[in-house]
Amino acid sequence: MNMEDPAKKELIKRRHFSLRLNLLFFCTFLLFSILIVRLALLQFVEGKRYSEEETNRTITSHAIPPIRGNIFTRDNYPIAISVSTQSLYYTVDSSNRNKDAVIELARQLEQAFALNGDTTLKAEEIIKLMDVGYDLNKNKTKDASFYSIPRKIKGDLSQEEVAFFSWHRDDFKGIDIQEESIRQYNDKIRIAVQLTGYLKQFSGARNTNGLKFYQEKAKSTDPTEKYLDNEYVGFDGIEYMYQEELRGKNGVKTYPVNAEGKIVGPVKLTRPEKGQTLYLTIDKDVQLTAQEAIVSHINYIKSPGRDRYTYAPYATTGYAVAMEVDTGNVVAMASMPDYDPSLWYGGLTDEEWNSILLYYRNGTISDVPANWPNPKDRAKHPSSLVYLGSTIKPLTVLLGLQEKLITAGEIYNDRGSTSFGKDKTTISNSDGRAWGPLNAVTAIARSSNTYMIDMIGLRLYSRPGGLDVWDSYMKQFGLGVLTGSGLLGETAGVAEYKTEAQKASMQSALARAAWGQMGKYTTLQLAQFTAMLANRGKRMKPQFVDKFETFDGQPVRKTEPEVLNEVQFPKEYWDTIQRGMEQVNKQGFDGFPHTVATKTGTSTQSVAGKDVDNAVFIAYAPAEKPKLAIAVVVPEGGFGSYGAAPIARKIFDAYDRSIGLTGTPNPNAGQ
Repeated sequence: MNMEDPAKKELIKRRHFSLRLNLLFFCTFLLFSILIVRLALLQFVEGKRYSEEETNRTITSHAIPPIRGNIFTRDNYPIAISVSTQSLYYTVDSSNRNKDAVIELARQLEQAFALNGDTTLKAEEIIKLMDVGYDLNKNKTKDASFYSIPRKIKGDLSQEEVAFFSWHRDDFKGIDIQEESIRQYNDKIRIAVQLTGYLKQFSGARNTNGLKFYQEKAKSTDPTEKYLDNEYVGFDGIEYMYQEELRGKNGVKTYPVNAEGKIVGPVKLTRPEKGQTLYLTIDKDVQLTAQEAIVSHINYIKSPGRDRYTYAPYATTGYAVAMEVDTGNVVAMASMPDYDPSLWYGGLTDEEWNSILLYYRNGTISDVPANWPNPKDRAKHPSSLVYLGSTIKPLTVLLGLQEKLITAGEIYNDRGSTSFGKDKTTISNSDGRAWGPLNAVTAIARSSNTYMIDMIGLRLYSRPGGLDVWDSYMKQFGLGVLTGSGLLGETAGVAEYKTEAQKASMQSALARAAWGQMGKYTTLQLAQFTAMLANRGKRMKPQFVDKFETFDGQPVRKTEPEVLNEVQFPKEYWDTIQRGMEQVNKQGFDGFPHTVATKTGTSTQSVAGKDVDNAVFIAYAPAEKPKLAIAVVVPEGGFGSYGAAPIARKIFDAYDRSIGLTGTPNPNAGQ
């Protein structure tokens, strides 16, 4: 027995092993058979249905607009800031389209807002914002929009509301919180308002003539580039010119949806890239001084009791541009009056629109009307685009020297008036003053109209193609062409000498153009022209942004000076006009510690059949090593020496205090 037991045990063990092995093979066979049958069913029986579902399933992308970049002055003072805010959105899909459920959700939202302190947003309004195609009473109002596009229910959520909806997220089906930004302009001090520009909703921008950039953006189907109708975009000034840099890049939320619009898969999120921060070339103190100087001086010259040189009762607007000579950096650009740009946010009422209608545009670069509310009164007063007047005379003399029409030492006897043409048209100096013997330098210093006409205008007329020569010089010095600023709405000015040549004669055109009565140009063009006189031949592109940084302060790029064109004249020609400009009489520069080259202008033009005088003034300093060029225009401001020059003096002093006309700030300048 003891010998047989091991053999029997071994036999039994082998039988059990064979049984288990057969059972394993059978189970494996059975599983494979089931799998094969299931695959056959999927392919031949259910394959069509799954194929249709896969065909009808699409990936939907939703663009998330980024936080807009900030704008600062060159000395780090905020002009336009984006404040991050949280907004509540509702997304419709097939799982939350039940009318009863959606209406209940609207009522729950009303209660939630009220619980957190907002009792203004009612269920009736919420159901409209949800855009589900019916009202609170389940009446059909319209066909709903695409289901997968989120609807904004409320912006600028309070901290309590954010915490509440985040905690109770599962109780509010279809509700989501997204980060957005609100544009805030400095509410304490207005700085370069028209230069900075303003924002409006993209839905309005894409339908506005002249904004082709947004019209192209509206065609984009790429979610990384797509603009949303309710996002705010740049509409003018820096806000528009650097829209792409300021805006940043979209974030994208993607999710699969079926044919009914139901989200049927996981959501993927690519976060937005915040816009860049811009540091302008504008200096806060210089800019504020320019703005305040214009306003205060206009009030002064309008006040009764002034003498005939100072009194200008109809002046209502003023413009000033200060540009660094060697870089083209614009440190001040003032168009006064200005306004509060935050009015644009949320849309303007009719009353608000009417209140800013006359001066929301930048009068230093475009044709802006006088600040007279009544249209009939407004038609009787000049716009921001005025004749240069005598400020053209340094260029007139420079042309005369270069074209060998005159020599610097040639003497001309100024009798106070001169005549030209068959009809003996007579032009006089200011007040009919006869200056006697003049050369090129003293003709500029005394601002002789007759010298410019007889010695240059009429002599140029005797040359073949004289008007083309004049036109060429004007354009080389930036008069009659765009400055290259890139600002929206900039005008090239009006070269009236061409019209005068056709309407009257070429002789009349050149005689009148020689002393500044045949071209209307902007204040920015005048500043660029003045800087070109100062640096002796380089027309600098006006720069408004000094540097770009990422939202978190990392450098992106710095703006470099750019020469648009350059002219070459002998040094003695430049010396001649500068000596003349240094001797010009002007008001407001007593005690100025630097030698300054200036030219006053009293540009007379006919408006509604009446002659009016506009105050124009250009200057650069220090004359021996020019640092800053300034142009000031006060329409209907009278004599340039009295109506515009004192404004320029205050701007020079402010620049000297903040930056330094010799490279080192002088805190006592102007004191």
